[in-house]
Amino acid sequence: MAILKFHKPTEKDEIGYFAPLTWPFWRAVLVCFCLCCLVGHWLEMPYCWLMDQCFGIVADDYAVWTDPWYHPYWVYGFGAAFMTLLIEPLKERLILRRKTLWGAFLESLVLAIVIAMVLELVMGWLINQPDPATGEYPFWDNSQLPGNVFGQAWLVNDFFIGLAAMLYVWVIFPVVCEGFALLSPKAANVVFALIVAAFIAGVTASYLELKLWEKY
Repeated sequence: MAILKFHKPTEKDEIGYFAPLTWPFWRAVLVCFCLCCLVGHWLEMPYCWLMDQCFGIVADDYAVWTDPWYHPYWVYGFGAAFMTLLIEPLKERLILRRKTLWGAFLESLVLAIVIAMVLELVMGWLINQPDPATGEYPFWDNSQLPGNVFGQAWLVNDFFIGLAAMLYVWVIFPVVCEGFALLSPKAANVVFALIVAAFIAGVTASYLELKLWEKY
């Protein structure tokens, strides 16, 4: 595993990171959880802008425009943890089965898009049922969008989720693992503790700021 070296990626660079019986694995997962809670917030801003320009579906008062830049968007952190536990081992199996990395990448992308669509459908059928009286959806309504699936999932959104999943399992998670591997065990744990402490401090500050805004 030498993902940090500047050379053409090989099979060895992308396998061996799924090791759920080890502390370094879970340390990397927790760090990615913290980072993705914030990075997901930042990425949602240009994504929402693009979707609004193309489809006019983002309200002017949507919270992403006003939330503090350090406010966590938990769905991205949990999404990163989910991708590590599900898509990372799938990716590693595909790499060993396919003849080329591109073949493994494309197949894992398709699987990620399908998984995102299924998750959207399941969540929609569980919590986003339309009101019997008005027919309005309580959380989201994809029924008027091109490429919607049963009014709940949306293939455009699922495609971008799939791309984000590929960026995460093919680049971000391996880089985090390799970064910690460059440090001594003690130094790695110190860096981990500092990242978690900074994340907790940022979360606390952001919620206090939002509470203050609500008060005034």
